[in-house]
Amino acid sequence: MSMSIVSSRQELSTQSRGRGANINPANRFEALHYEVEDWCEPEAETPRIRTQFFRDDSQSVISYNNSPDVGFDASLNPYRGCEHGCAYCYARPTHEYLGFSAGTDFESRILTKPNAAELLAAELARRSWTPQNLALSGVTDAYQPIERKLQITRSCLRVLAEFRNPVIVITKNHLVTRDADYLRELARFNASAVSLSITTLDSNLARILEPRASSPSQRMDAISRLHEAGIPVGVNAAPIIPGINEHEIPSITAMAAKAGAQFASYTMVRLPLAVAPIFVAWLERYFPDRKEKVLGRIRLMRNGKLNNSDFNARMRGHGPMAEQVCQMFHVSCRRVGLNRERIELSTAAFRRVLPNQTELAL
Repeated sequence: MSMSIVSSRQELSTQSRGRGANINPANRFEALHYEVEDWCEPEAETPRIRTQFFRDDSQSVISYNNSPDVGFDASLNPYRGCEHGCAYCYARPTHEYLGFSAGTDFESRILTKPNAAELLAAELARRSWTPQNLALSGVTDAYQPIERKLQITRSCLRVLAEFRNPVIVITKNHLVTRDADYLRELARFNASAVSLSITTLDSNLARILEPRASSPSQRMDAISRLHEAGIPVGVNAAPIIPGINEHEIPSITAMAAKAGAQFASYTMVRLPLAVAPIFVAWLERYFPDRKEKVLGRIRLMRNGKLNNSDFNARMRGHGPMAEQVCQMFHVSCRRVGLNRERIELSTAAFRRVLPNQTELAL
């Protein structure tokens, strides 16, 4: 992978339109960065940030983790960085390993893996591969806008359907319905499920919180379409941000169940490393009146800090407020019939496809 990288920190104005972050904090691994001072040409309009795409020539495509609170051991990420631009995204610090910033760089400098399907097929064909659930994706969304053109995720699903390897798709994009054919084929073998992440039903809030993700109504429509296609589908109410959207848990679960969702989950907002200042800047811009209230409630659930990286606690928080959210979620799910049955994918139908077996013979 080759590219020219500049580490920067900028306070953004007109250029942040359509972006979740309005700052580009310095990379914690970089010794040098530049800052745009307030006195620099105050009358000049800063050009809007345009998304740049870089080729990622990684030689492996499956990532592994041993975190006890994640729910999967292996994941597939066709993209690094995410144009959806969610201000709260816990994955932002991963961009710093590439020499970029976790701020606007994360959502405007996207790495793509055009050889992902080929690499995936090679890994699944190895005798050493143990059939197991794959998460698509575990870090950044596999259905961000550029996927409509590149179709890298779709090509990976084709490979998974060939091998009949189970996959759970986690996304905020209606585009997942495009691939209902492969997901339906996998569902025949109890080898696919989709979880639509829905943070809010308020389209105005969604527009500033998740500026380039599908609207809440589109995500509900995706649940309905996938359900009609016979694909197990659920909703992930995430993240829950106290003082912003926790009151929406009952309505999100109710509407998702009505649309055809079978299961539900939730997570509390996580603000690791550079995500905290990015989220604080977002609050200062859009909710200055409740900034301290929101941050205070987060600290109540995080041992007085904005983040707690301890396993399990990082997903749910702890204390009376976290327990209140937990109870609200479970009561809401019971009321509308979500999580009545546990969705468990199966590896029983897995078949190893050798390189010369090119047909999709399902």
